[in-house]
Amino acid sequence: MALVGRRDGRNFGYGRQLSYAGPQALKDMFGGGHYGTVKAHCDRWQAFVKWCRSEHGPGINDARQIDRKVLADYAAYLRDMVRRGDLAVSTAQNRLSSVNRTMAALRGDQYVRSLSPSKALGMQRSRVRHSVPQGQDREQVKQIVDALCRHHQLRAAAIVLLARATGMRLREAILADLPRLIREANDLGRINIQDGTKGGRAGASAPRWIAVDSYVRDALALAEQVSPAGSRNLIAANENYLNVLQEVVRSARNILHAHNLKGFHELRAAFACERYEQITQHRAPVNGGQFCLVDRSLDRAARRQISFELGHGRIDVVEAYIGGRA
Repeated sequence: MALVGRRDGRNFGYGRQLSYAGPQALKDMFGGGHYGTVKAHCDRWQAFVKWCRSEHGPGINDARQIDRKVLADYAAYLRDMVRRGDLAVSTAQNRLSSVNRTMAALRGDQYVRSLSPSKALGMQRSRVRHSVPQGQDREQVKQIVDALCRHHQLRAAAIVLLARATGMRLREAILADLPRLIREANDLGRINIQDGTKGGRAGASAPRWIAVDSYVRDALALAEQVSPAGSRNLIAANENYLNVLQEVVRSARNILHAHNLKGFHELRAAFACERYEQITQHRAPVNGGQFCLVDRSLDRAARRQISFELGHGRIDVVEAYIGGRA
């Protein structure tokens, strides 16, 4: 446990500094796991701490002094930033959500929290993608993979191919059961993404089948080739998921950025746009296609199928990958 003092002490027993206390409480709350989630909350908490210490903030360094008025003032500060164009609505909402979560971790209750982020800001975030996904060009992806291989980032190269070919999330690509997927690809001509899925959507109750083509086979072949000895996925016996994020994924990002790919998630959006075009024979809306205005029933069917293949439970989420209906 990270609790360093009595729960009724400064920062509820998590140390003297607000910047230190929040992350420690979050690690306790998540049991030392969920590294990506904890890191995201910690980064947003530090933004809140910076505001607390600034001329705009209340000048406090003890979470016991944070009340609903402090959180309301922070929401107003973020609202002003959004209106000035200095911050996206989604970023502001995420920051408020993380402060709520961190305060709950520190206090051990839900008593001090802001309103729901959208109500606190008085703004609705837009999930509709307007930027063309990077990584749609297969030649660009090949160049990224070649560059990663030249720098001995073989597992990162495998993750890139898996994400682009199957729409896997980063976690799903790292934890994919490669022997099972290869067996399914050979025997069934399709694979069922089940490992590392989000929100517990795994097992027979949540099948997620992806048709196999040459790109999927190539991605699986490379992943199998670079999989550590004795492992069924991309994690070695002496590693954990966090190690792979820190040592494989993080070190690969500079190469991705150098080849105009801002992150692995862009490859998932590229997959979605490609699937939309395969199903409808028209470009995705974010790529300038207007088919969704012509045949709404087929557009909806395509979105439903893509939602299924991406592992989402709602069809409306797909607009974050391929664009809206307009």
